[in-house]
Amino acid sequence: MVREDGRGRRRGQGELEGQVLGALREADGPVTAAWVRQHLGGDLAHTTVVTILTRLLAKDVVARERHGRSFRWTPTGDVARLAALRMRRLLDGERDREAVLASFVTALPPGDEEVLRALLDVPHADGAGTED
Repeated sequence: MVREDGRGRRRGQGELEGQVLGALREADGPVTAAWVRQHLGGDLAHTTVVTILTRLLAKDVVARERHGRSFRWTPTGDVARLAALRMRRLLDGERDREAVLASFVTALPPGDEEVLRALLDVPHADGAGTED
């Protein structure tokens, strides 16, 4: 999409990370930043793609391996994990976590609330979850 001033529309926060991660998940194996750039249409600067890949590496949702003078990248997580990390970062930035969580849960549509309740009832390998 192009704005009236001729520039492309501004992407939402995390949108580009999701697109890059999605491209990696569509690849048949490890790929270069140039491959990701081309797969996304080629309108991004190479340095932008590398910056996004490096941010995803720091979030532990991609891995890289040296290939000559550059790297090849592979996904280690999915877009859902990336969204969960963003949600966690937002929650970590709030002083009253309980109030934020309570507000979030009460605003959920009934179907989402049921999914959340079911997830909370499932015991986790790390011992988290509710007890009977």
